[in-house]
Amino acid sequence: MDTKELKALIENVLAEMNVSGAAPNAEENVKEAEAAPAQVPSSGHAEEEPVLEDGCLEDITAIDVKKQYLVKNPRDREGFYELKQFAPCRLGIGKAGARYKTLPQLMFRAAHSAAQDAVFSDVDQDFVDGLDLFTVQSRCNSKDEYLTRPDLGRRLNEESVKIIKEKCNDHPTVQIFVSDGLSSAAVAANTEDVLPGLLQGLRSNGIKVGTPFFLKYGRVGAMDEVSELTGAEVTCVLIGERPGLITATSMSAYLAYKGTIGMPEARRTVVSNIHSEGTIPAEAGAHIAEIIKIMLEKKASGTDLKL
Repeated sequence: MDTKELKALIENVLAEMNVSGAAPNAEENVKEAEAAPAQVPSSGHAEEEPVLEDGCLEDITAIDVKKQYLVKNPRDREGFYELKQFAPCRLGIGKAGARYKTLPQLMFRAAHSAAQDAVFSDVDQDFVDGLDLFTVQSRCNSKDEYLTRPDLGRRLNEESVKIIKEKCNDHPTVQIFVSDGLSSAAVAANTEDVLPGLLQGLRSNGIKVGTPFFLKYGRVGAMDEVSELTGAEVTCVLIGERPGLITATSMSAYLAYKGTIGMPEARRTVVSNIHSEGTIPAEAGAHIAEIIKIMLEKKASGTDLKL
């Protein structure tokens, strides 16, 4: 409906109401109608407008899901809130009819986007260099090949085999390396805290550590070939885990005692959920070092190791 039609409609309505002198003011009424914001019903179903601070919207990824409770008129708010503290799950987020509310839906999409970014992005080489790690690569030549050919991610390319033989110590007690895995974000978020603590914990116990390095496009199984190449008693890989909708920065440490290519997965020991809301990165390094010490004492790993 254009301005002329709206003006004519107002004139007709006012004429039917026998309001005198309405026609001259019809144009002003049209302008007011166009300029006036839409009125939100007082039923409370409409959500509040986002608050702008310094020209920016609130960062929805900074909202603590454990503290978010959007159910109206709950029967037991305190009880449900206490339940939410056990895990950052999307519970008690309310509904708008049969659908999610706008804020939880946006938070879900933001988490999904972060997970995709973690998988498809690469670890910044400057970050790797800052950790004083040299870089090798699996047999994958691209991220797409890495995602579609897990078998190639478990083996090193020929050049990487030569580099490891040249730069790594022979027969170290423990060989550590870092790999991007399925989350480059996990490597960037946790390695600076985990790796120093791990190295310090091992050296304080008098355990000989080989030269650490970074493996690009690596899978967990690549540790088996690294173990054979270096002759290490224990091999440890700090690797980015597949991101989920709770966190995209989860890292795990996989450990194996005298690993060999093709060995069963049951021979691996894992410390998982290393991130700010899980196993604290600064504490994880010391914890992994303690497990490695036990592995060396009992000469076992995986299901054979009784902690």
